[in-house]
Amino acid sequence: MPNQIAKSALLRVFAANYPLAYMVQRIGGHEVEVIFDVPQDTDPAFWKPSDAQITALQEADLIVMNGAAYSKWAEKVTLPESKLVDTSASFRDKFIVVKSTMTHSHGKQGEHSHDGTAFTTWLDFQQAIAQADAICDALKQSKPESVEHFALNFDDLNKDLLALDTRMVAVGKKLAHQPVVASHPVYQYWARRYGINIEAVLCEPEEVPADAQLEDLKKILATHPAKWMVWEGDPAKESVAKIKRLGLDSVVFDPCANRPDKGDFLSVMKENVAAMERMFER
Repeated sequence: MPNQIAKSALLRVFAANYPLAYMVQRIGGHEVEVIFDVPQDTDPAFWKPSDAQITALQEADLIVMNGAAYSKWAEKVTLPESKLVDTSASFRDKFIVVKSTMTHSHGKQGEHSHDGTAFTTWLDFQQAIAQADAICDALKQSKPESVEHFALNFDDLNKDLLALDTRMVAVGKKLAHQPVVASHPVYQYWARRYGINIEAVLCEPEEVPADAQLEDLKKILATHPAKWMVWEGDPAKESVAKIKRLGLDSVVFDPCANRPDKGDFLSVMKENVAAMERMFER
């Protein structure tokens, strides 16, 4: 159980990724100070905090983790159990295990693979609500005099996430299990929740697919005749043109694991869903 702290103090809360940082801020409001130090050009799932950053987060009042094997660095660091909040613990039995031999790199972060437990849990908005609920409970336990404040803020966030979930359920029904291709293997929970028939390749939005990647894509399309490719971010124009020649249109669904260049988690998710809805207007 998280420790209770002095009545007048702000709760200092470390968050392992931006969706969690957003939830902490939405629920905690003026009662919290959110610690989220991951550089914008870094995927928080593969971020490695410095020794100084580890010391700082160990001294936080709460350490809010994504769970689902998200933070690789945490496997080698001792964190105080009394402060830890595993936000995905309530649906641990629903984790998806990924088997992949493909490796690739994200700039400075070096090579990695996406095998093991799928970790973009929040893209299933019902699971995001469960994660927000875990955060709310931890804040209430740490600062019981602000229970009503946290509860009201959680209710507002819950309404926003439920609205997104309802819209995505409708999109899934319209897709009716039509094949879709993703630029990255990070949409597992999203696909499961909303009934999206998806296969993934490895194409970074900012990089134009090489011939070998296009050949891999052709092989997938031979048995998975998709008409749409879902990108994590805005793809290069040349990339859009290349996959268009394979019969694929592009749509962006940004997982928003890190701070966006503009807006916030909710505005990015609203635009993601709107982009999916616009697919059916063409």
